[in-house]
Amino acid sequence: MTILVFGKTGQVARELARIAPGARFAGRDEADLTDPAACAALIRAARPRAVINAAAWTAVDRAEAEAETARLVNAGAPGAMAAACAELGVPFVHVSTDYVFDGAGDQPRPEDAPTGPLGAYGQTKLDGERAIAAAGGQWAVLRTSWVFSAHGANFVKTMLRLGAERPRLTVVADQVGGPTPAAAIARAVLAMAERMAADPARGGLYHFAGAPDVSWAGFAREILAQAGLTAGVVDIQTSDYPTPARRPLNSRLDCAAITRDFGIPRPDWRAGLADVLKELNA
Repeated sequence: MTILVFGKTGQVARELARIAPGARFAGRDEADLTDPAACAALIRAARPRAVINAAAWTAVDRAEAEAETARLVNAGAPGAMAAACAELGVPFVHVSTDYVFDGAGDQPRPEDAPTGPLGAYGQTKLDGERAIAAAGGQWAVLRTSWVFSAHGANFVKTMLRLGAERPRLTVVADQVGGPTPAAAIARAVLAMAERMAADPARGGLYHFAGAPDVSWAGFAREILAQAGLTAGVVDIQTSDYPTPARRPLNSRLDCAAITRDFGIPRPDWRAGLADVLKELNA
């Protein structure tokens, strides 16, 4: 038996393909996440050693207008996957988000902190977490934040593009969190799946984000500096850049539990950024 991964083209799925080439990756052609029953049927047919869900609806603003579709993908499908895994007695690992919190305060949130999503995206991800826990099998949910890589659309690639085009960039400075390399997330979920397959007692809810915590503006400055771009960064407030979905101001995550239980430390996002820039330059 092998590991079944939902997702092929997303940032985490593409990094998983590098480190787990023997895994089976199910893309949209094989697993439509708007059809939870089909996702569950694929698991039952594949009878894998473990399942990792690296697929999700991640269009935060579009979720406000397409909440039902986002809920199918982010809650219905993961719940059905977890139920199928519970039937087979195999572990299920799922990636979630800091958007399940309301962003109040300035302290890192532990796993048992009260949730309070500000929009449809965060609510659908929280619904997914609850559906997974209710399925009753062996599961792990990994909440992460500010994912970046050399693939797809993300903040790093946007800053590189704009930094090469403009003399200065205006970037939000009152949202603070941990940028997280997709490669680090891939290594974490793979390690969790393998260890859970070997030990049925392992699992639960965990936080995992890059260190140190930084604002989007601070993140932008480091991106430009490492890339050798001379564009300046002007700090603005969230209120100066309105979006359809509200963003949490405090996305700091307390990641002590995953280090304690799995020996997985917080990754240094600055080193991860250097790796991404090398890949993009290559």
